[in-house]
Formats: sequence, C-alpha cells, structure tokens
Amino acid sequence: MQGHIWHILTGEEVCKGLHVDPEKGLSDKEINRRLLEFGHNTLAVKKGVNPVFLFLGQFKDFMVMVLMIATLISGLLGEIADAVTILAIILINSVLGFIQEYKAERSMEALRTLAAPEATVLRNGDITKIPASELVPGDIVMVEAGDRIPADLRWLKAINIRVEESALTGESQPVAKTDQALEDEYLPIADRKNMGYMGTVVVNGRGIGVVVATGMATEMGIIAGMIQEVKDEETPLQRRLAQLGKYLVALCLAVCLVVVITGLLQGESFTKMFFTGVSLAVAAIPEGLPAIVTVALAIGVQRMVKRNAIIRKLPAVETLGCATVICSDKTGTLTQNEMTVRRIYCDGQIITVSGQGYDPKGDYHGADPYNDKGVLRELLKCAALCNNAVLTKRGLRVPGLFRGRSQDKVWSIDGDPTEGALLVAAAKAGLWREGLERKEQRIAEIPFTSERKMMSVIYKGKQGYKAYIKGAPDVILPLCTQELTAQGVVDLTAERRKQILFINDEMANHALRVLALAVKNVSPGEQNGQVEKNLIFVGLMGMIDPPRPSAIKAIKVCQAAGIKPVMITGDHKLTAQAIARELGILKGRNQLVVTGPELDRMTDEDLEKCVMDISVFARVAPRDKLRIVRALKKKGQIVAMTGDGVNDAPAVKEADIGVAMGQTGTDVTKEASAMIIADDNFATIVAAVEEGRGIYDNIRKFIRYLLSCNLGEVLTMFLGTLVGLPLPLLPIQILWVNLVTDGLPAMALGVDGTEPDIMKRSPREPNENVFARGLGRKILIRGSMIGVGTLLVFVLGLWYGVGLLAARTMAFTTLVFSQLFHVFDCKSEQRGIFEVGLFSNPFLVLAVMVSTLMQLSVIYLPFMQNIFKTTALVGWQWLLILAVAGGPTIIIGFLRLLRKNLRRKKHLALARR
Repeated sequence: MQGHIWHILTGEEVCKGLHVDPEKGLSDKEINRRLLEFGHNTLAVKKGVNPVFLFLGQFKDFMVMVLMIATLISGLLGEIADAVTILAIILINSVLGFIQEYKAERSMEALRTLAAPEATVLRNGDITKIPASELVPGDIVMVEAGDRIPADLRWLKAINIRVEESALTGESQPVAKTDQALEDEYLPIADRKNMGYMGTVVVNGRGIGVVVATGMATEMGIIAGMIQEVKDEETPLQRRLAQLGKYLVALCLAVCLVVVITGLLQGESFTKMFFTGVSLAVAAIPEGLPAIVTVALAIGVQRMVKRNAIIRKLPAVETLGCATVICSDKTGTLTQNEMTVRRIYCDGQIITVSGQGYDPKGDYHGADPYNDKGVLRELLKCAALCNNAVLTKRGLRVPGLFRGRSQDKVWSIDGDPTEGALLVAAAKAGLWREGLERKEQRIAEIPFTSERKMMSVIYKGKQGYKAYIKGAPDVILPLCTQELTAQGVVDLTAERRKQILFINDEMANHALRVLALAVKNVSPGEQNGQVEKNLIFVGLMGMIDPPRPSAIKAIKVCQAAGIKPVMITGDHKLTAQAIARELGILKGRNQLVVTGPELDRMTDEDLEKCVMDISVFARVAPRDKLRIVRALKKKGQIVAMTGDGVNDAPAVKEADIGVAMGQTGTDVTKEASAMIIADDNFATIVAAVEEGRGIYDNIRKFIRYLLSCNLGEVLTMFLGTLVGLPLPLLPIQILWVNLVTDGLPAMALGVDGTEPDIMKRSPREPNENVFARGLGRKILIRGSMIGVGTLLVFVLGLWYGVGLLAARTMAFTTLVFSQLFHVFDCKSEQRGIFEVGLFSNPFLVLAVMVSTLMQLSVIYLPFMQNIFKTTALVGWQWLLILAVAGGPTIIIGFLRLLRKNLRRKKHLALARR
C-alpha cells in the first residue's frame, strides 16, 4: 500500500487493498484499530523552544558578551551614561533577535490551518459528519464545490469535479478530476488526475473518494516534514561579524596589555595605567558595531516598506544583497496570473491581440473587430456568450500595512480564468455579454465536464435559437461539418481540417492554451445530444498567462548585476519554456530546461554537476524544489527563493533568503519566509537586492571608519608610551573621543545612500572576508595616519613649550577632528570627497556639526575644562590641528578627482580614434 501506486489502481482495487466496502464504509471497531495504527489526521509539530530559553539564548552571542563586559567596565569607571547606553543596545538586539526567531517557529502552526475542520464520511452504512482529525485510511469521504479536501483521496466517483491545487502543485488552472485508473506509475503529483490532496479546494462538481493517506503521510504532511527538517543557518553578515568581533577583541586586549606594561616599566603608577588600559580597551573594542548594523538594517527595512517589501527578519536584507541566484515560481510572480488571449485564427487568417491581463483595453492586429460584421465578430460573440465568468472592477487589496493609501481600481475576474480571458478578448472589441444579452436570452446550458471537454449554451433572439459552443479543438473539430467564412457558411473539407489542426499545433507549441469555438442554429425542441452535432466551425483562440512587463525589466537588471534568475514551476515544459524566453531567462544554447520526471532520474550528485546550467525547471513537485535549492547551495551559491503556494514553503525556508508573495501567498509560505513582497511583483525583489547591497556597503563604511579611528587611538597611546613620552591622552579623554566619534557620525554613516553603480557590480563572494577588496589596507593606512598625526601634534606642542596641559588638549582635539574629517572619506570606497559631495548625506553633516560643538564645549567651557583637563586653544594651534586632521582627506579627494579626469580624457581620446 505505497502512496505512489494508488493512481494506477482501479477504484475497486484501491478499496480491496484498504479492506473497505465502498457501499458501507468502515466499522467502528476497524476505525478505532486504524486510529491506533495510523494516528490522528493532523500535522505533527516539532516541539518548539521555550520562549524564555529562546530569549536567554540571545545573550550567548560573542559580541553581546563583549558588550556586557564593556558595560561592567564602564560602570566601574563611573561612566554610568556609557554603561546604560551599551546595556540598551544589548536589550534592543536581544529583543529583536527573540521576535525574529519566535516568528520562525510559527510556520507549522500556519500549515495546520489548511486542514479541513470537518469531513462528510460513510461509516457503518450511514453518512455522517466528523472532525477531519478523526479520518483514517479507508474512510469513504464525500466532497462538493467549496469543500477543502480533508486528507489524500483516490477518487471513486468524480462528477464534473475540478480542484484548485495551485497551493500544492503550482498548477495555475483548476484541475479536472477523473475516477479512472492511470497508467504511468511515476506521474508527477500535478498529473495524477484521479487523486485529491489534503488542503486543496474543490471549485466545481462533487465526488466520492477513499482516504489513502492521513496526517504526516499526506503530500501536505510530507511538506510539513520538510519544513521541520530545514535547519536555520547564520547569515553571511552574522558569520562575518562574529569573526570580526573575536579578532578585534583579542587584538585590542593584547595591545592594551602592552600599553599598561610599558607604562609601568616607565614608572607610571599602577592605578593610572590600569584605568588607562581599561579606557583604551573600551574605546578600541567596537561595541557600537551591533547597534550600527541594527540601525542600518532597520533603515533598510523602512526603505523597503516604501517599495512594497516587508522584511520579517532584519538580516534578510543583507543576505538578499549578496544573492547569486533567484529561484522564482512562474505563475503570478513572473507572470500576471491572468490568462490573456494572444492569438486568434478565423476565416483563414491569424490575428494577434495586445493588451495586459484583464484590462479590456487592447488592439487587434490584422483585423478591425469594431467594423467587422463577419467571422471575427461572430467568434468574439461566441466567446462572450458561451461563458459564465464575470468581469468586474474593484479596489486592489493589499496587506494591512498599506491600508489608508489610495488604491486604483483594477479589473478582475470572478470565475474560471480561461473563461475570463475569452470575456476580456470580446470586451476589447466592444462586445460585452451584458449588452449582448439585452438582445438574446440564455435558455439552456450544457456544462463543461472533464469527460466531454466542451461547453454549450443556447440563446433565443430575434433570429430564433442559436447554440454557442467552445471546447478542446480535438473534440470540437470532429463535430463540425461546416465553417463560417467571409463568403458565408461553407463545407468543412478534409484539407481545411488539416490546416486548422496545423494552426492549433503551432499555437500549442508557443505554449498557448487553445480553444475551438463553433455555432449552430437549433430548433426549440432539439435534444441535448443533437445540439452538439453538425456544428459550424468559427475559429480558434489561443491564450496564455503573460509575463509581467516589470519582471522582464527586473530580470535584465538581475543579469546585469550578475544574478542568475531560475524559473521553477509546476506548469508544463512548453509553457514554461515560452514564458522564460519572453522574460529573457532563456537566451543562450547552453541553458537547459529540465522537467520533474527528468529530475527524478538524476541523483543528487548529477543534479549538483549541472544545476548551474539549468535556467528552467518545469512540472516539478515540492520535494524537487527543495533538492534544487540544496544543490545550488552546495555549489556555493547564495539562493533566494520566491514562492506563494504551500508547495514552496520548504524551499523558501531552506533558501538563504525566502521571499513570499503578499497577495497570493499562503500563510505557511509567509511564515517560512524572511521577506514578503506586498505587490507580488518580481521587480520589487530587485529593489530588495539594491537595498541589501547598499546596506552591506554602509556596514563596510562604518567598519572602515570605526576601526581606522580605534586604530588611531590605540597607536597614539601605544607609540607615546613606547618612546617614553607622557601619556598623550587621559582615560576620560579617550572615553570622550569614543562617545563623540563613535556616536552620531557613525550612526549617520550607517544610513548613507547607495552608490550609483551598485547594480552593475557582480555579487560579492558569499564567504568574503569583511576586510576584502582593500578595506583592511585602507584601515591600516588611515589609522596609522590618525595615530601618527595626533602624536606629532602632541610632540610639537611640547617642543614649542606650551606645557603638558595645552599639548594634551591639542592632541585630544587633533584625534577628534581627524576622525570627523575621515568620516567623509568613508562615504565611498571608489570616489573621493569632491566626487560624492559634502551634502549628499545631510544627516552626516548635521552629526559632524553636533560633534564639533561638543568638542568645542570641552575645550572652552570652564566646568568642562575641569572635568576633561583641557585648556583653550589659540589661532596657530588650530591651524596646526586642522592641517594635520584635514590634510589627508583633502589631498586624497583631490588625487581621486584628478585620476578620474585623466581617465575620462583617455576614454575621450580613444573614442575619437
């Protein structure tokens, strides 16, 4: 009784294998026995982490422990404000981390809500309703339109039944079901037409099925198990910060120890050197790093909200910024999820139709339907009348976060998407069913069924009774004996039949779903069986779910940014291939399209070898998506996975960054994701990538600034004590520098704007060291310049005989202003101060002005002079300080501008040649 063989057995064989009489159902005794054997029909949830332990676990992080030590030291030094600030940073980070992890634990709870609360079953010969959780394999279940299927079923009777399975399989259309046995044992889930799956919804008809799997054994349960198996991993940012924190703490403590020992050897008191060493350690260790990172990420989140992206986990922005592959579902994400008629064939000519989605605005290329009184007009009239869909205009629904904004009304379809496409095509030509029905009234309908594959309606008008018929071309065409042409009704010859079938195949090869339309004049008493015979063929209409225009542009931007877009869909290969070519995902010859069955024949090793050559995966099952994501990750890729259905949830959670759709996404996928796209627009992901890259750039800017400054402070003290000078700075002055420079300027730098060329760069290596691309060299050079410059001013002050107090004040001020000038250098790694502009970040300018006023107050206010042991400075001293502090920034900026101009002239000279 293995799950993958139920669809190849007859209903009788399935019931026999499950030991159940389909006319009576199971007995109470057998039900109790099976409940003990198989358990309740519920999704098991892995025992969650206690919220208290989850919160306490936030304090195990290495940098958090460093912050706690810094808090203790600051308290011992009497710096209560500093201690309170650091403690606030610890608590904020811990609360944010706790909220993110607690939300992640709720994925399984959302999945459980998809289970049907009740089920109608046949037990002991009686029909009764029971809680769906009490279903067991072998139960006979009855469902009808509107019901959620309560367990995995094998249909015993399928009466016009169609099921919405997009959440599970990715199939964009409701699937017509059958109760007949199928032949292929290894059919993908989406093609098992005689099966019903837990959590999917019956949209039409009614049926009786026998339960073949319950709880965790269902396809939904298998997905639940996959979600539980996925382990949470640290983001690249978290790994790099942990590495950086450990390295810096060890280095700073070692240097501080050397400074203390050197001072003691030179005769300084133990108490003085101890507090100097502690102060230097507090200043040197970058305790502001987690705070700046949190602020930078939070600002990124605010920017993303304005661009229709909701970040559920702060590190997600940074992780998406280094994504190298984006795996996306086709339906509704890359496409509009709105079937649209693209081609029409009638009277021997092909007509193309333009326009987007359900908006009844568009053009017919090759015909004028407004002035056409012949075949095209009749075809569109047939499409409008042989139709039960309704075209409406309503407000766009978006998540609650965006309520209150004005929303334009959009056209939408109530009913079958295929019928909606036909209705819109007719409306584009001015043919609205409501208008047509003022002249003709529907008096009968022969509904569509999966067996008949056609639908007919009969209308009564001034000219009498007329039938309008639509259906699959291979069904409709054999029923036609005549064809409508511009010259009138003519016989349908064998040659014409071949031509029509050829056109049908051509449309199908372009991934169009093709319907044939026909008409017939009927008599009032004509029987249903006779209505659909001797039809008049009118034409073919081919439709497709078209790509989003914004997605086409977004994919170009992704490719320019070195990101590989991959389409993963449950749709057929031809459909996926055609859409991928239109989107620009498929371009070169070396790009492969692989189907689910082909994927099943591959081992994990085979998939890993070729996964980077595959751009489209079609007809895939949920476990296939998970395999794909894992194979890409094994190749060292940072994988972003977009999804909306339940089938996407395991892969979304497994991916480095999971992106859920806000409007069409299920709660399960949203809970498993790190980011939600409110407008379901693939282009919004590009904005997320840009923000992610910009935030990582800002974090690098901050690291460059902070570590250069800290290095300058350490070198000032280290070199001063090494050469036997008096202490260049007092402990309280070191702490003040730490407050003035590591506070507002650093915060403002962390929220700097993005570089203009940020989306023209290749993604950085996932395991890139935080000091990569010359950052470490820049920190060492500029830190040395700050340290040596500060010490130089201190020595010159002593040499000029201004006294130790004034010389120390000069060194103190030089150190502060060197860092305030350097913050403008850090705005860009490629461009100088004259290229980026002083005022491109007004927050930074304001922060530097505030810090400058704070430093001036320490120098010139008497009560501050007493606290910080400073004295007022005179003109020549300020000239010396500003020359040493600002000189490097101005010189570097000028040299970069000169180099840029020389490069531009060289390019112009080459262009003229």
